[in-house]
Amino acid sequence: MGASAERPDGARGVYMISVAADLAGMHPQTLRIYEARGLITPKRSPKNTRLYSQEDVERLRRIQALTTELGMNLAGVERVFELEEEMERMRRRMRALERQAERVQRELRSEIDRVRRSMKHELVLYQPPSQSLVGPGVRVPVRRPAR
Repeated sequence: MGASAERPDGARGVYMISVAADLAGMHPQTLRIYEARGLITPKRSPKNTRLYSQEDVERLRRIQALTTELGMNLAGVERVFELEEEMERMRRRMRALERQAERVQRELRSEIDRVRRSMKHELVLYQPPSQSLVGPGVRVPVRRPAR
């Protein structure tokens, strides 16, 4: 058996409307209403039969919970789903920005290390004459011509 037979794809349409309605605990007409409102988008078979996935059934259960347990109307459910999608987009954007910040931080560390290494070679210990106003052990940068 292949991996797909062992672990079904949760997004694959496998349930006809009557089965999906039964699994979600609602009437098939309710699923049609939710589809018309854009709350659910079942896949379609080659003969145009609605096919609901496990993800669709979970979304239907979520709609059921929001409307019955929390007393939301369908407009409220739509808004909840919109906000959740927006939050997921923001999470993805945040992860991308975090990766970018980590990359820039690594580049900056590398550049700082490179500059420190190059500065070590360009600094020489200056020993001023005894009458000088500058104290002993002062480092003065020396510029060398580029090679």
